[in-house]
Amino acid sequence: MNPPLLFLCHRIPYPPNKGDKIRSYHLLRYLLEHYRVYLGAFIDDEADWDHVQRLEGWCEECCFIGLNPRTARIASLRGLLLGQPLTLPYYANDRLRAWVGKTVRDKDIQRLLVYSSAMAQFILAPAYEPMRRVIDFVDIDSDKWRQYAGRKSWPLNWIYRREARHLLRFERDIASRFDASLFVSNAEARLFRQLASRSADRIGYYNNGVDTDYFSPDNVSASPYGEGERALVFTGAMDYWPNEDAVAWFARDVFPRILRQYPDARFYIVGIRPTEAVQGLEALPGVRVTGAVPDVRPYLMHATAAVAPMRVARGVQNKVLEAMAMARPVLVSTPGLEGINAEAGTEVLVADTAEEFIEQIGKVFEQQTEGLGAAARARVCRDFSWDDNLPRVGELLETGLTASPDAN
Repeated sequence: MNPPLLFLCHRIPYPPNKGDKIRSYHLLRYLLEHYRVYLGAFIDDEADWDHVQRLEGWCEECCFIGLNPRTARIASLRGLLLGQPLTLPYYANDRLRAWVGKTVRDKDIQRLLVYSSAMAQFILAPAYEPMRRVIDFVDIDSDKWRQYAGRKSWPLNWIYRREARHLLRFERDIASRFDASLFVSNAEARLFRQLASRSADRIGYYNNGVDTDYFSPDNVSASPYGEGERALVFTGAMDYWPNEDAVAWFARDVFPRILRQYPDARFYIVGIRPTEAVQGLEALPGVRVTGAVPDVRPYLMHATAAVAPMRVARGVQNKVLEAMAMARPVLVSTPGLEGINAEAGTEVLVADTAEEFIEQIGKVFEQQTEGLGAAARARVCRDFSWDDNLPRVGELLETGLTASPDAN
């Protein structure tokens, strides 16, 4: 019989319809092959309650806690009084804490895996210290808040800078107390080793994966675009501020100049839950906002190019990997390419300024990028396989962290 394992997620790991849930879903599927999984997770989207029964069928036992983002934001303000990062009271929950304690004790669980820094608070008590504790930070969340602060005005920039400081202190504490800390890429792990140098020998990573059979140019489908359109597409959850920031900048500062030069160009923003600000971009000439779509692959397959003009980013952008897997030309900013060891000019096109994006898009429209898409897909097939990457987690749960590949 497989041994029991506790797995805690800040968001229910199904369906895999956004970046963090794609990784946690595949991680869960791997764990289910090797352990009897006891899953605890928050649900912050009412639609996700429809998937509870599926997960209860997969796992030995589940504890799902409803989380209202508006109420949680108010509760998070306790962190200002307690000298904590706001992230901790945002997710603090007595019912989950009690379930964790009872489950670990009653089921004699010795392996504890948490997904994201916020969930570590539930297994920090002295009773858990003898157990094998591994955390998948995914990204360095504290650095993300630091980047947010640089693009916001007062008082948000003050709050975000504070969160960056306090959360980094908490992240360092976790790394010093857990047996292993994992990140989404070598670049992310390397940066955190610098930030938490005392725990450097216990910091590693495993790459994301892409289902290259599903995201394949061989899957033929009808084009969702108008006849004669040259479509530039951005995909992603559109209630996520870095995505909103990226499309707003591109739609206002870059695309109008593209449209003047190429009147048949269109900019499609494809993704769930577009905010009012994103929806408002559709008032701009040539910009289309689709909202949720049944299948993102036709939008990638028939696009002239995919764009990812991220100005704030941490970790790995799944939108970039999926577009590369579909063998499309991908135009991505330097922050958006972090963690993807793709060669600029032969596998992807890299641009950061409006002028650079305009120049690179011109190359695509003028058919000067032959072979780029095929090379991009080859890179994804080579580096981003779940089957190849996930066993790293099992090794750490069983044998401990040894020197990570590409650690320097």
